[in-house]
Amino acid sequence: MDFLFALANAFASVGVAMDNEVLLNIESKEIRYAHLKNGLLYDLIIERKKTRQITGNIYRGRVTNILHNIQSAFIDIGESENGFIHMSDIIENTKKFEQMFDMDFALDSDIQSVNMRRKANVNIEEVMKPDQPVLVQVVKEPIGSKGARLTSNLSLAGRYLVLLPNSPLRGVSRKIEDRQSRERLKKLIRAFEMPHDMGLICRTASANASTDQLIDEAHELLALWQDVMEKFNNSSIPTLLFQESDIIRRSLMTCIDKKFDRLLIDDYPTFQICRKLFRKYSEEHNLKIEYYRDKTPMFERFNVEREIEKATRRKIWLSSGGYLFFDQTEAMCTIDVNSGRSSSSENKDVEETLVRINLEAASEISRQLRIRNIGGLIICDFIDMRFRKNQRRVLERLKETMKEDNAKCTILGMSEFGLVEMTRQRSRQSLAHMLFESCPYCHGNALIKTHESTAIEIERDLKKAILMGETSIIILTHPLLDHYLEHSDKSFFISLAKKSKAHLEFRFSDLLHLNEYQFYSTTSNQLIEI
Repeated sequence: MDFLFALANAFASVGVAMDNEVLLNIESKEIRYAHLKNGLLYDLIIERKKTRQITGNIYRGRVTNILHNIQSAFIDIGESENGFIHMSDIIENTKKFEQMFDMDFALDSDIQSVNMRRKANVNIEEVMKPDQPVLVQVVKEPIGSKGARLTSNLSLAGRYLVLLPNSPLRGVSRKIEDRQSRERLKKLIRAFEMPHDMGLICRTASANASTDQLIDEAHELLALWQDVMEKFNNSSIPTLLFQESDIIRRSLMTCIDKKFDRLLIDDYPTFQICRKLFRKYSEEHNLKIEYYRDKTPMFERFNVEREIEKATRRKIWLSSGGYLFFDQTEAMCTIDVNSGRSSSSENKDVEETLVRINLEAASEISRQLRIRNIGGLIICDFIDMRFRKNQRRVLERLKETMKEDNAKCTILGMSEFGLVEMTRQRSRQSLAHMLFESCPYCHGNALIKTHESTAIEIERDLKKAILMGETSIIILTHPLLDHYLEHSDKSFFISLAKKSKAHLEFRFSDLLHLNEYQFYSTTSNQLIEI
C-alpha cells in the first residue's frame, strides 16, 4: 500500500470532519448512505436487499385488472406486488416529468402543442385491455400494502441528459440559472438529430458538461433505449427490462456532481469498486475515496448512529432550548414547535427570542425531513409571532433550507396562526416504516389502557361469569396489574363474589399483556369464555 493511501486511512481512522463527505456503511442485509455537512448528519438513505429500490426500473408488464370507476389499472410487473397505473400516467403529462426528476424545466415550444396525446375524455378501456402487454416504468416505490406507482411516460436518465422515448419535449432545467449556459444547452439539444417523437431534458449537471460529453451521452441513452425495446419484443412474460443504478454508483455520482470532499467506505470490495468507477471521472473532481479501517464502527465514530436514533423519536431538542414534536397520521405529518426550556430573561425582546427559536426550528425541520424521509402533506406549527416581517423571516429560512432537498417540495405561506403547509415528494419508505412495525399490543396506537380501566372491565366480566353460573373463579392477570388490584379492588371483587355465593382467587403471570386478564374455573381448570 503506497504512502498516500496509508496517510488517507490514518486521517479516516481519527474521524476528521470535512465540509461535505459521504459515508457508505455496507452490511450483509443493507447499505446505508450518510451525507455529513461540517460533521453533522445532513441526509440519510437506507437500502435493504429485501426491499431494494425499484424507482426508475422499466418493466414489460401485463394488465391484470382494470378499475373503471377510478380510471386505473393493476399491472403485473414480476415483483411481489402488482403495480398501479392511473389514466393521468398513461396520457402525456408534462407535470409528471417535473415530479419524477425533482426539477422544473423550461420548454422551447408551447406545452399544449406537444401534448398531442392528451384527450379530455379518454377512457382507460380505450388504451388498456386485460392481459395486454405494456411497457411501464416505476415512479414511486411500493409502500406497505400499496404496490409500485407506474407510468407509461418513460424516461432514461443519464448524468447530464434525460431521454424521453415517447415524448417530443425538449427543455433545460430551470435550476441552471446562468443565462449563457441555458442558451448554449437549448441550441445544442435543438440540433440533436433524433426521432421526431423523442425528447431530451438537460439536467442541472449538464451546465458544466462539454458538447462532446453531451453528444456521447445522448448516443448512449439511445442505444440503451434500443436495448430495452429489443428485450421487450423478445420477452413474453412480465420481466425487468432496465434496472436503475444501485445505491453505490448513485453515491459516487452524487459526490462527483456536487463536488463533495470525501467518500468513506467501510467495506474493502466496495471501496475497490468505487475506485475503479471513479477512474473515468478523476479529471473532473479531486474526490478522496478512502477505506475506513478503524475498529470503532464508522457510523458510531461520526455520531451517525446517534442521529439515526434521535430521528426515530417524537421529540427533538433544539440548542436554543426549544423542541420539536413530530406526529405522523395517515393523512399527514404534523410538526409542533415549542419554546421548551428557552428563557427570555437575558433578552428583554420576547418576540426576537421566539423568532430565534422558530429560525432554528426551520433549519432543523428541513434536516429531519430528509433524515426521516417524510413525504406527503406536512403541517408545521411555529410559535406565534406578532409581526408579519418576522413570519416572513421564518418562512424564508424554511424555504432556503429546503432548496437542497433532493425531493421536490412545495411550501405555502404562513397563516395567521403560525401554520405552514407544505408537501414533500414521497419516493421511498420513511425511516420509521423501514425500521419499525406496529406494536402487536397497542396495535400501533402507542397507547394502552390504564390499570383502572382494566379493573372496571374485570368487574363487568366478573358479573357476567357469576350470572353464567360460575361459583369458583380464578382471575389471572399481569403482575403489575395484580399489584394495582391488591391495593385497590381485590377486596371489593371478593365481597362482590360472596354476595352471589361464589369463591374468588387471584393469580398472576408475566406472560400476559398488561391489559390482559383471564377467568378460569377452579373446579375444571378450564378457561371461562365470556
